[in-house]
This record gives sequence, structure tokens and C-alpha cells, in this order.
Amino acid sequence: MVMRIALPGQARDTATTEVPLEMLSACHGRVQAQCETLRRLCGHLPRHGADRSAAQAAEAVLRYFRQAAPHHHADEEADLFPALRDAAHGSEREAVLRLTQALALEHRALEDLWRRLEAGLEGVRGGDGAALSPAVADAFIAAYERHIEREEAELLPLAERLLDGAALAHIGAAMRARRGIAAP
Repeated sequence: MVMRIALPGQARDTATTEVPLEMLSACHGRVQAQCETLRRLCGHLPRHGADRSAAQAAEAVLRYFRQAAPHHHADEEADLFPALRDAAHGSEREAVLRLTQALALEHRALEDLWRRLEAGLEGVRGGDGAALSPAVADAFIAAYERHIEREEAELLPLAERLLDGAALAHIGAAMRARRGIAAP
């Protein structure tokens, strides 16, 4: 499991858009939880088929990756990445450009894997235990684990170092707007 950042004054389980970097890290924890649900679902299906528990697990994974995951990618690509590019100077700017471009490409690859996985989860939700490909599920989980590891090890520490309070406040406001959350 990846160690997520914990910023002073904010516990991980209560992360809010007021502390956007911690909110992004908390989202990584929720992605990992959904991946674990998916992993358990793959183990459950051969023994029990697409029973009620399987359908509920499939629904939970579908709901999360259809709603929250796209917001998370948008938080990064529309707000965090541009803020980092603006804050970086000199040789660090090139490193930020390479990192943010690579992470955006990883987002596209994750979205492609999701589209392949989504149909199988819909099948399970509809009662077809054979609809979910364990190989696709494993590829999706592995890709997200690598992606989260990179963001936790490289992106978030970089953002914590480079971004000032105004940039972070702007990112938090954009996150709230994206989710329809009122300002505190």
C-alpha cells in the first residue's frame, strides 16, 4: 500500500478541498479501496457467481469510477498540472513538463482500461458472473497502483514544495466548483 501524504492540521480521513493536495491523496486511498473491492469481486465470482453481493460490489466500483475518478483526473489536469507548470522555473520546469505529460498519458491509459472493465462490471451487476475478465481487472488494478505510487512519490511532494497558498486556494476552489460544493 502506498503511503499518502499527511499535511499538518488535516487528517487523511477528513481531507477536504480546503487542503487540495491532501484531498488528492485521500482520493488515491479511495481508488485503492475500490481496486481492493474489484480484486475481491474477481475472487468471489468463480465460487458464488453474480449473486447479490457481487452485484453490489460491481455497483460500488462502477459508481466510484464513473463519478469520482473523472473529477480526480480533471483536478490534476485542469488545475494542479497548470499550477505546477506556472510555479516551476529553469530546469525544474522541464522536469515538471515531463512529469505532467507522462501522468496525463497514464490517465488516458487508465481511462481505456476502465472502458474495457466497465462492460464486465455492468454484466456482473446484471447477473452475468462470466462477464468480468479477471485479466482486465488485474491490468486495471496494476496500472492504478503504479500510477498512484508515482503521484504520491513525485507529484504531490513536488506540488507541496512549489505551490503557494494562493495557488492551492485556486485549486481547492476549482475542485469545489467541479463537484458542486459550496465554499466554506
